Amino acid sequence: MSVTTLRLILGDQLNEDHPWFREAPDNGSLYLMMELGSEVTYVTHHVQKIVGFFLAMRQFARSLEERGFPVHYIRLDAPENLQDIAANVKKLVENLKIERFEYQMPDEYRVDRILKDLSTALGIPVKEVDTAHFLSERGEVKALFKGKKQYLMETFYRFMRKKYDILMEPDGKTPLSGRWNYDAENRKKLPPDVSIPPIPLLSPKNVQEVLDCLNKMGIKTIGHINPENFIWPVNKAEAELILDDFLQQRLVNFGNYQDALTGRDPFLFHSRLSFALNAKMIHPLYVLRRTVAYWETHSQNISLSQVEGFIRQILGWREFIRGIYWAEMPDYADLNFFNHKEPLPEFYWTGKTRMACMAHAIGQSLEHAYAHHIQRLMVTGNFALLLGVDPKEVDAWYLGIYIDALEWVEMPNTRGMSQFADGGIVGTKPYVSSANYIQKMGDHCNGCFYNSKEKIGPRACPFNSLYWDFYARHREKLEKNPRIGMMYRVWDKMNKADQEALLRQAAAVKASVSSL
Repeated sequence: MSVTTLRLILGDQLNEDHPWFREAPDNGSLYLMMELGSEVTYVTHHVQKIVGFFLAMRQFARSLEERGFPVHYIRLDAPENLQDIAANVKKLVENLKIERFEYQMPDEYRVDRILKDLSTALGIPVKEVDTAHFLSERGEVKALFKGKKQYLMETFYRFMRKKYDILMEPDGKTPLSGRWNYDAENRKKLPPDVSIPPIPLLSPKNVQEVLDCLNKMGIKTIGHINPENFIWPVNKAEAELILDDFLQQRLVNFGNYQDALTGRDPFLFHSRLSFALNAKMIHPLYVLRRTVAYWETHSQNISLSQVEGFIRQILGWREFIRGIYWAEMPDYADLNFFNHKEPLPEFYWTGKTRMACMAHAIGQSLEHAYAHHIQRLMVTGNFALLLGVDPKEVDAWYLGIYIDALEWVEMPNTRGMSQFADGGIVGTKPYVSSANYIQKMGDHCNGCFYNSKEKIGPRACPFNSLYWDFYARHREKLEKNPRIGMMYRVWDKMNKADQEALLRQAAAVKASVSSL
């Protein structure tokens, strides 16, 4: 076959059903996939994240070849690998005398700029096509809120529910049961007598082969990995198996306990589909339709609140966050509303801290490259915000440690929702809490070195004094926020001596953060 067109497939574009693959395999196109040093070193990534992407990419390439599509796959340790997107493409275009270059729209601003600059430099016709994955256009959120003062997820979510007719009455305008949102029912603590199903076993993979390659190339990673038991799906079939497990074993309790904090199990009733979704192994609309169909045939056992909570995460929050990313980049990456400058504590890289909730959330992240949204928001993110950590350092940690973290989804969640560094573009208030919330939502406070009820003293939970210190030092920026004005009224009712004691305690915590 004569090759005239080079088509680039990035590592998070593993969509077997993309329109490219509905064409005849012998159409003159060569499909390029690359494992790149530049992509595994721009932050320090969890070893499972790199292994997961490389395994999924290699399986995707084999799947295409089995369907007859010619693939040029460059492994990380290949002698011809220049370890850079643009350099490898330019070399291949020149060597093969390629006449046309095509690529799917990247989801990260950084890569988008690389490919736009490359398109200009190549000197041949270039075509950009959609990834055929997301349920909203890049600019849809920005267009929906044009002229408005604030992005509101609930407004967007309702728009998307109507657009795709998900959990809607026959009129297409009214939500099923008359309620759009069951968030108030999605905040329960996990009772001791509720059992958590084990995660399904997936087929053995060539994990050690990838690990050997990473070691050979001297790639620095964080976290742990068991080569004999890699728990993440790396192809569409495995993603569907994970979805089946979620529907059959977890959906019944998902909504109730999606915010629960516990040391009993790392995954609870969460789907574990985020990596497969973000790598595009499975389509979000397929997941949504399957979920609704399963619920409709099992509604006698599964309440609507369980399903709506899951639908909201994918159809609402995931798409909303992506829309904000593209509406606000590149300026978004430099926002630091509170001008926080503190370094990220060393224990974020080791999990070695006497704070039980932090030790568990970080330890789980190092062990599995995963923590659920409340662990990220109200434990590790909450502590970093209270401490005043530079949001760039928080970004880099979240982007590196989680297997599902790509900048388009990580940055608005971290810099916006978690750190409020955007000043309210994503969230309407900073999501901070004292130990009271963590104790209410989980079991970590039981047996912790620190006492969740104490505010002052050597065994007082650090969250408590840091919480009041945060509000005190940022009063000028926050006291007019209608959602948190009550906290300043509580603070003002304290006597002066109690206020000063809390601020001294917070200062002591910050001075000794490395030994907490």
